[in-house]
Amino acid sequence: MTTRTQQLVDTLTAHIQEGVIRPGERLPTESSLIETHGVSRTVVREAIARLKAAGLIETQHGRGSFVLARPSTTGFDPAPRSRQDVLDLLDLRMGIEVEAAGLAADRRTEPALAALGEALDGFARAAGHPSAAVNADFRFHLRIALATGNRYYGDLIASFGPAMIIMPRERLRPARPDFDTIVAEHANIHAAIERRDREAARAAVRVHLSNSRARLLNG
Repeated sequence: MTTRTQQLVDTLTAHIQEGVIRPGERLPTESSLIETHGVSRTVVREAIARLKAAGLIETQHGRGSFVLARPSTTGFDPAPRSRQDVLDLLDLRMGIEVEAAGLAADRRTEPALAALGEALDGFARAAGHPSAAVNADFRFHLRIALATGNRYYGDLIASFGPAMIIMPRERLRPARPDFDTIVAEHANIHAAIERRDREAARAAVRVHLSNSRARLLNG
């Protein structure tokens, strides 16, 4: 069972990974974290200690805890520059995200599931708004990675950034069947993770990314 300390660590890690709290910015105060998350001071201090041990934050005496910049990978540039790059990136994502979904189904916490549902709802509302849709789509996939509880999955998907989401503008218009289909594919992934069905979650991501490839080839 995931402890309240680990739940708080997961939540704050997600905020850091998603840029809600950016490098150089201060974490909320102990009192604020206690009030917002309904936890004890001991839980907050242990969570802060774990974030420090993971190299995500540093504590400055008398000033609080601040988010550290994560070291960049050496020369790895995932931004696709051609149609073939997009297809190759989908192949890579298939290998990573299928397994991530299975782990997320096994390990997800209630806060992680709520964050995934929030991203799903945000994506569904973003029809007709290409930039918002791409960012919401990326958040959904990132939150699956974060729900694994394995920081390497989160770090890797975060390194891809929203550029990993390739969606023709015309497919983002309201009442487009393609957009509704993509929302449904995301909902299937969320549902499998919610019911902790490892194999169904893996299959749902495999179907979604396979369909993404087909949509790109047929677009």
